[in-house]
Amino acid sequence: MSQFSSMFNGLARPFSIRRGKNPGNGDGREAAEAMAKDAKKNDLILRSSGFVNIDGSNNFASVFSKRGRKGVNQDCTIVWEEFGCQADMLFCGIFDGHGPWGHFVAKRVRESMPSSLLCNWQETLAQASLDPDFDLESDKKHHRFHIWKHSYLQTCAIVDRELEHCRKIDSLYSGTTALTIVRQGDLIYVANIGDSRAVLATTSDDGNLVPIQLTVDFKPNLPPEEAERITQCKGRVFCLHDEPGVHRVWLPDEESPGLAMSRAFGDYCIKDYGLISVPEVTQRHITSRDQFVVLATDGVWDVISNEEAIRIVSSTPDKAKAAKHLVESAARAWKKKRKGIAMDDISAICLFFHSIPLSIT
Repeated sequence: MSQFSSMFNGLARPFSIRRGKNPGNGDGREAAEAMAKDAKKNDLILRSSGFVNIDGSNNFASVFSKRGRKGVNQDCTIVWEEFGCQADMLFCGIFDGHGPWGHFVAKRVRESMPSSLLCNWQETLAQASLDPDFDLESDKKHHRFHIWKHSYLQTCAIVDRELEHCRKIDSLYSGTTALTIVRQGDLIYVANIGDSRAVLATTSDDGNLVPIQLTVDFKPNLPPEEAERITQCKGRVFCLHDEPGVHRVWLPDEESPGLAMSRAFGDYCIKDYGLISVPEVTQRHITSRDQFVVLATDGVWDVISNEEAIRIVSSTPDKAKAAKHLVESAARAWKKKRKGIAMDDISAICLFFHSIPLSIT
């Protein structure tokens, strides 16, 4: 394992060094879960509203979630500093549940996804090291992306399969979105399932802060891939008369379930009719111009534009309260723009890329 570690030049610290486990022998998941427990004890994991600011880290994360008017809050979040015991890595995710068991599904995915991703990432690295033609140093950025993409694809397939067989949660008509980011040094890897959104705030040539949307809102009517896949699988896409413009996925012969997204974990009643849990995975190189990224559920984006979001966040004096300021701004916008419509759950993570002096008031 020491040769493996030196080969990748610190890219991944082998689990066996810390826990005496060998992922290749099937213990990788246990080792990853043990790391999660240790991280929680050391206050490296945040699963509620608040902020994360670890000494020596360039990352600063502000998190806030607000229950809507539809019942229990089905949104949940996670921020994990020093992800996988890597000093230069961070994982954060936001999950938007739906359906009768949506809050349970969202929390289940939040708990299982990071550990599974760590395990698959480590195993993918190990497999790549056995390839005689594999040379990490020849194109580190390219190889890192494909390793993370493969790890994410494997992870999401496993998480969805495990959820389907979980007897404690009825996910036949319930599910969740999942928007996650891994920061590794000056690179971020974004994986998106559903209609939550990630927006980057970067400085333009004229010095203004401008938004760059990093993800696609996976709506059922999105051309060409989403809409075509659903119709080819015999699913139906249409709007209800009292919801013009809100496209939903329906079973071939039933007015159910009416999902407003084309990708999600769970929702097994319609998985054979075009709904998938395959993430779109992208990467971006972070430069000094890039200031922060906002991850938020559709409760924000239904009423707040990308430009408004970065203006609200950047104008917040105390960055620890940036997510709260954005969420409360969205809640006020719901009252003005969506009168008579029950407010959705609203959640956001604001991840700042550069060290920020902390000011708590």
